[in-house]
Amino acid sequence: METLQREHIHAVMRLAGEGMPLADARAPDPVIRASWTRCVHEHHLDPTRMQEAIILPSQVLREHQERLEELLHIARHGLEALYQQVAGLGYCVLLTDAGGVTVDFLGDLQLDATLRHAGLYLGSDWNEQHAGTCGVGTAIATGQAVTVHQGDHFDATHIPLTCTAAPVYDPLGRLKAVLDISALTSPQAKSSQQLALQLVKVYAHRVEDANFLRWFRNHWVLKLHPSPEFVEISPDHLVALDAGGRIVGHNRAAQLLLEAELGSAVLGLPFDQLFNARFEDLGRYLRAMLSGDQRAVTLARSGRVVFLHAVPPPARWSTPPAATATSLPDACVPAPLAQLSGGDPALDRQIQRAARLVDTTMSVLITGETGSGKEYFAKAMHQASQRRGKPFVAVNCAAIPETLIESELFGHLAGSFSGAAPKGKSGLIQEADGGTLFLDEIGDMPLALQPRLLRVLAEREVMPIGGTRARKVDVRVIAATHADLVALVREGRFRDDLYYRLAGAHLALPPLRQRRDLPWLAHRMVSEHPSPARLAPEVEAWLRAYPWPGNLREMKNVIAYACAMAGKDGVIGLAELPDALVGCDAAAAAPAAGASSLPPEAQLLLQYLRAAGWSVSAVAHQLGVARMTVYRRMQRWGIRQPDRGNPGN
Repeated sequence: METLQREHIHAVMRLAGEGMPLADARAPDPVIRASWTRCVHEHHLDPTRMQEAIILPSQVLREHQERLEELLHIARHGLEALYQQVAGLGYCVLLTDAGGVTVDFLGDLQLDATLRHAGLYLGSDWNEQHAGTCGVGTAIATGQAVTVHQGDHFDATHIPLTCTAAPVYDPLGRLKAVLDISALTSPQAKSSQQLALQLVKVYAHRVEDANFLRWFRNHWVLKLHPSPEFVEISPDHLVALDAGGRIVGHNRAAQLLLEAELGSAVLGLPFDQLFNARFEDLGRYLRAMLSGDQRAVTLARSGRVVFLHAVPPPARWSTPPAATATSLPDACVPAPLAQLSGGDPALDRQIQRAARLVDTTMSVLITGETGSGKEYFAKAMHQASQRRGKPFVAVNCAAIPETLIESELFGHLAGSFSGAAPKGKSGLIQEADGGTLFLDEIGDMPLALQPRLLRVLAEREVMPIGGTRARKVDVRVIAATHADLVALVREGRFRDDLYYRLAGAHLALPPLRQRRDLPWLAHRMVSEHPSPARLAPEVEAWLRAYPWPGNLREMKNVIAYACAMAGKDGVIGLAELPDALVGCDAAAAAPAAGASSLPPEAQLLLQYLRAAGWSVSAVAHQLGVARMTVYRRMQRWGIRQPDRGNPGN
């Protein structure tokens, strides 16, 4: 144990355990002192017991994320904007639930292992009862924004860290989440974190307000501010009224203002009881460009002046948010998405999430094994959205040669390079204007082009090769990959800022071998084939037992072959299946033991190559990718043809 840690433990024991004062230079402020006392006397934590950060298992983490799913979608843009402000100063950004479990995280993936060890990571538990005094836990305990800087931490394990956190409340005044920025190291003085504290407060307020406006999009919303110049564009206080003029919601600032005015809770009270104005007269506060005096209202008891801008509900009143179910009912899932599943629970969860996202501008990252239906899923999202009448442009980043991908994506002006089209060419991004741009195999995008794609996502504009003026584009970006992008970021082969932009929402598709609706899917493929046929019972059993390394793409090929082979009776038996696959079970189809060290994607590719006699052309055809894509994947994972010691076809 280091000297600094021993001194810290002694200070905590003396102050919190024995109640003895510390020297002025070492004495913590009252908030920290109260937290230390709670840790010893209420949470029964031992300051001499240093413990590593608690990281929850992935399944438990998913449960926490699902409970906060809607707020996660709303908060994501705020997290990204905050991270852009502080990343260069060494901070990472965490969003936890009300229990202190980190449900979203943005940080330097080059420091992935170090951040995980420190607990600045997805799934970390920072509840004060477990972790002691810390930014998140103490913000939860006090309900206030707080900086816990270095030696303020209760556990000596965490004293190198500086953590600044602010609570996020829901429109009913309940603590919903905590926004935190933390750094592994920082200047010694706690005063160095004043800017961090203000930034976290600002962005926590923005997340609260965005959530508030979603809740009450069908209600009267009152925007209040001490200054008439800011009341419309940046109100401090938000209040929601129902059709009868009663208060049904407020942001945290409005809650504190009005409860201090009245001395009690205000939910359910009429507007007229809190303001010297009538609900029936709110119409006069709708107009923009009113003068300051015309916007002024006073609080009923204190006479304090605030300025008001009122936003009415939509002309057609819809179901109040309070009546909205936490999960989207099946009837609300758009048909293009609903048709993707025959009742598989894992896929249904992703479809439910996608249904909420179809008309947002948030970028979506779809992951899954090769052939698991990522492009089908992206097309279904497009067809279910308001962009359905505009183009869906699919780009396979792995299939376009590196020398051409820039001009293909961004377009070029006439004569901008040797071989350029005489009249120039609009790129695929521009062709997707108004619609959806689907970037398949995004992990294979050349590193040099990634900053240009980042600009498209951030600025919604594209600069063609040879151009001097950017052109505005309105595109919804959906990316897909079978690769581990986080691993690519760690290896320096993918930009972390682009990853965070693309992964605004992450949808993971299950492989075919894990889907419970596999028989439904097979029958559907058979019914859609031009030659009518039906599956014999033994074939259904074989379909369930086969591991489907090629997923949906492989099944489609097998079903098409079997339908073509079916006789006049239209029955598909084992004899109608491809000879190479009949009798293949999970054990026989698994990769050899020597390949077990490869990642799952590499093992599947190796299996394809062996089955095809190491014909790269045949494997590329089966997978629906370019031959160069197969070569690149072989090179990435060190897969070599046994006979000649190098990849061949």
